[in-house]
Amino acid sequence: MPPRQPSIIRVIDLETTGASPPAHGVCEIGWQDVALGEDGRWALFGDGGNHLVNPGRPMSPITTAIHHIRDEDVADSPWWHDVARPILDPWPRRIALAAHRASFEEQFCTPALTRGADWICTWKCALRLWQDSPSFSNQVLRYWRKPEGLEHERGLPAHRAFPDAYVTAHHLRDMLNEASVAQLIEWSKLPGLLPRVRYGPDRGKEWTAIEDESLQGFLTDRDEDIRFTARTEYERRRGGGQIRGSDPVWQLDLE
Repeated sequence: MPPRQPSIIRVIDLETTGASPPAHGVCEIGWQDVALGEDGRWALFGDGGNHLVNPGRPMSPITTAIHHIRDEDVADSPWWHDVARPILDPWPRRIALAAHRASFEEQFCTPALTRGADWICTWKCALRLWQDSPSFSNQVLRYWRKPEGLEHERGLPAHRAFPDAYVTAHHLRDMLNEASVAQLIEWSKLPGLLPRVRYGPDRGKEWTAIEDESLQGFLTDRDEDIRFTARTEYERRRGGGQIRGSDPVWQLDLE
């Protein structure tokens, strides 16, 4: 009898013709699984993979300059609807899907293709767990944290689907060994909780260090992550919670 296959969280990365479906389409999907071992620790599982996809529209020079996938590279590749479901929905083993800044992948990986899967956003979770990072991009986290076991060449080139999924999977593994699956999913459903102010006279300061007047101005910012963070700090000052990532700020009534 073959050994039982463990439940997995599948990390997904997409390369696309642009950021706004249906005007833009997927030209490559990559994946890497993370599984809970018998020792109670999460680890990368399997080899992962990638698949080129015919996006059904031409590549722009701007997007080609990012991932270097050309029209001729995908001309004979299968369509997205023929590729996506088996990769996104390895039923019944999959617990959730994950991606760095998962809101981008979720635009293309619709509930119909994922069987309504929960998503973990490793960017939002990094904001909570690793607040001292100088930045929170996939690659900055890679070189700041230096995840154990990450093979440098296997994680290159950046901005291709499998290498990016492979790097993200190391971040997810370490997050899962610090916090529960349920907690990471919960954080991922909320806007990002930013550790530092992004712009203006207080740029770079922790939110706990800015004056009340400055904080008030951020409560109506156009960026939902800034509004959420400012509201969380506002509630903290009123005695309603803590801004640190380990505290249950997600329980606040933000209406």
